[in-house]
Amino acid sequence: MSRSLKEQYLFLKLRATRDPEVYGKLYDIYVDQIYRFVYFKVGRKEEAEDLTADVFLKTWQYINEMGSEVIENLRAFLYQAARNAVIDFYRSKDQKEFIALPQEACEEEKPRVEIIDTKQDLVEKINLASDLEDVKKSLQKIRDEYREVIVLRFIEEMSVKETAEILGKSEGAVRVLLHRAVAALKEKVAQKN
Repeated sequence: MSRSLKEQYLFLKLRATRDPEVYGKLYDIYVDQIYRFVYFKVGRKEEAEDLTADVFLKTWQYINEMGSEVIENLRAFLYQAARNAVIDFYRSKDQKEFIALPQEACEEEKPRVEIIDTKQDLVEKINLASDLEDVKKSLQKIRDEYREVIVLRFIEEMSVKETAEILGKSEGAVRVLLHRAVAALKEKVAQKN
């Protein structure tokens, strides 16, 4: 059973039964994606774990109170809940706490991207790692709205339609935003060179 069919089956079963075990299976499918999305926004492991847990808890409470019938797309609903949790997190925190940390202290917690390809020679691997690091640093320097659309579309590999649902925008607006975001990212990467 393909992943999307399995997700649809579990979601339909959840709608019919509100079974915690079914929700647990859906949790297993989505938890890494939601955690990665939140972590990318807050940059700290502990906060990302707490916010991710909060997203799933609130979603479960919402399903029990309102019924899952009001949710058309669980994946989009979870991402929207995660997005709102991050917004609430930053609203409730003192911004000075985040400015005070030196860059080196934060870099230890960031997940590392490692690409393994035995056919590449050492020089290509070094160049690729350097390019990825430049993109990662440049991504932090663009507007949050741009970073968010790039993460959803390219890192989380969502369709334009799903991205639009999560951001609460039309598909056309997401395409325009994505175009501008990619242009801004290219500009920041080019400034490094």
